Amino acid sequence: MLGLIISLIVIGLIAGALARLLVPGKQDIGIPMTILIGIIGSFVGGFLGYLIFHKDKQDGFFQPAGIVGSVIGAIIVLLIYMRVSGRTAVRR
Repeated sequence: MLGLIISLIVIGLIAGALARLLVPGKQDIGIPMTILIGIIGSFVGGFLGYLIFHKDKQDGFFQPAGIVGSVIGAIIVLLIYMRVSGRTAVRR
């Protein structure tokens, strides 16, 4: 159980950080919010992957497609968060 929690945090951090790098502009959010966006994005990416490819965790937990799906889900969640919270990305 502890391993699952740690892996969720690490994958959430990686996916959230990559999403913040890929979305243009500056996002004024901290590391905990980046991790949360990555974790939620991982669930969104996994759900979208299941809908599109009909694969689930029984095919393997740590797959490159899962990481890519997590990043895509984190980008979607970050864009929704920026829209809902009223924060705008400032181009520099």
